[in-house]
Amino acid sequence: MTKSPQRSPRVFEDEEAAYHWVHSSFENQGTVVPDDVRSKLGLRGLVPAGVDSFANQKERALEQLRLKKSELEKYMFLSWLKNTNLQLFYRLLLDNLEEITPLIYTPTVGSACLQYSHIQPFLAPPGQLDGLFISINDLDNLDEIFQNYIAALPEPDLLPQITVITDGSRILGLGDLGVNGMGIPVGKLQLYVAAAGLDPRRTLPICLDFGTNTERYLNDKLYLGLRQQRPDDDQFFQAVDKVMKALTRHFPNIFIQFEDFSSEHAFALLDKYRDHYFCFNDDIQGTGAVILSGFINAVKQAPVEPTQHRILFHGAGSAGVGVAKQLMDYFVIEHGLSEEEAKAKFWLSDSKGLITLDRGDKLAQHKVFFARKDNEGKQFKNLLDTMDYVKPTVLIGLCAQSGVFDAKVLQRMAKLNERPIVFPLSNPLANAECTFEQAMQHTDNRVIFASGTAFPPYTIPNTQETRIPGQGNNMYIFPGLGLGATLAKPRCITDKMIYAAAEALANSLNEEETAKGLLYPRLTRIREVSVDVATALCRQALADNVAKDKVVLELGSSDALREHARVNMWEPTRSADEIMTCKI
Repeated sequence: MTKSPQRSPRVFEDEEAAYHWVHSSFENQGTVVPDDVRSKLGLRGLVPAGVDSFANQKERALEQLRLKKSELEKYMFLSWLKNTNLQLFYRLLLDNLEEITPLIYTPTVGSACLQYSHIQPFLAPPGQLDGLFISINDLDNLDEIFQNYIAALPEPDLLPQITVITDGSRILGLGDLGVNGMGIPVGKLQLYVAAAGLDPRRTLPICLDFGTNTERYLNDKLYLGLRQQRPDDDQFFQAVDKVMKALTRHFPNIFIQFEDFSSEHAFALLDKYRDHYFCFNDDIQGTGAVILSGFINAVKQAPVEPTQHRILFHGAGSAGVGVAKQLMDYFVIEHGLSEEEAKAKFWLSDSKGLITLDRGDKLAQHKVFFARKDNEGKQFKNLLDTMDYVKPTVLIGLCAQSGVFDAKVLQRMAKLNERPIVFPLSNPLANAECTFEQAMQHTDNRVIFASGTAFPPYTIPNTQETRIPGQGNNMYIFPGLGLGATLAKPRCITDKMIYAAAEALANSLNEEETAKGLLYPRLTRIREVSVDVATALCRQALADNVAKDKVVLELGSSDALREHARVNMWEPTRSADEIMTCKI
């Protein structure tokens, strides 16, 4: 019998550094690594002999992405790329932002979440961290869970500075997806990195696995979460309390974003924690801020006095009420109205019609604030009847009902207004209240439009003029807000800070964008816009006397604050020369 040759261990100049390079998605750059470094890493013969260029890597990755037949396949490819070659992933994303953003977040992330338990093992190599899964049955082991996370970090000194947390109970407009909702915090944090330069090594996605009430997941043998019903409210809030205390015990300065909780829980968590923790709810505050920004610019285009607007919301969940409250601030801050005078400009409707105090059904607590009491006993059960009563100048959809802004609704808006403002904001695409094409066609091309999901430009047949739709994408707000928050380290996020962020976004349009009648800047300028938002947030944190960071306090509201925000944005590598920064 032939005796196998004895294996001799590979010897590196710095074995710990070499191991780190080989196993770190942040450091290891595959075929770009030069020949002499490959020798030090013990990789000679284990990769093709040719030393690649970073430009070739990008071209190869983009080629493979475009060869994928479905959006879900593209999502899976990009997830694998992020978890194996992080620098390449983010450079590819930033260089192709408009093409790739819809693939890593809305609308594709909705499909990915629906299939998450079926595809999760194929999104990353074995052992690669996807984030933290915290089971409601594991609340006595929270310290162990966080210690396990820290121990698994490739660089334990780089503790997370931002986390996005969901319990999967209301994912986009798709409902209760349970642990499948993990795709949302993962995707959201990728946008924090791409749009505002948060360090990807310091981001922490968390999914609270509190069970699910969706039968198809409870009966799906491939479902990866707990197979049990969700807890009652008392158990829920006690569980979240324990998680918050453990999270901030291990990471005292972490910025916490709540994402896609059920409406009632979303409002309650924000009310409970906003003054005691460094936290923010993107569904309520982020959506409200980005729509406020678009609204500020839409009002400039509409031939109606700002204080004469009548605003009708169709959809009264957490996002709808959150947006309405944010728009109220515009009338209070910019036009000096009292809160009651501002609130009187809003009408909200849901599946049962106009929301009134005397409608006869028990209203969810968050709906009571905007419930009308001046309807003189009249009730309006459908959207068209409500529109005839309200005569809105602005129609906003957050009801997740596809096509509910049909031809009759849009034509009614066009009849009531010279320049109707229509914002169908529901995500994903399948839930949009109407498309941009429909809004243009049924308003004689007079609509002032912004949507929650992306729509293509529309060319007017007779004139061949091309109009570009606005997209009220939270990506315009939350990344810059997160950058500003991690820099200023305020004790809490105040309402004035949210308004300052929205106002900064509205004012960020350049001359070309303003001349084209856009409501939002082009997405390709997102990093520049995020600096505007971050700077405004830091300045307002100083004005509100809640900023704690020493550097921000020393800089004050000077012009140097903007440069401070800009230079603190992480940037992925552009060339092989930049990659070779680690001494082996």
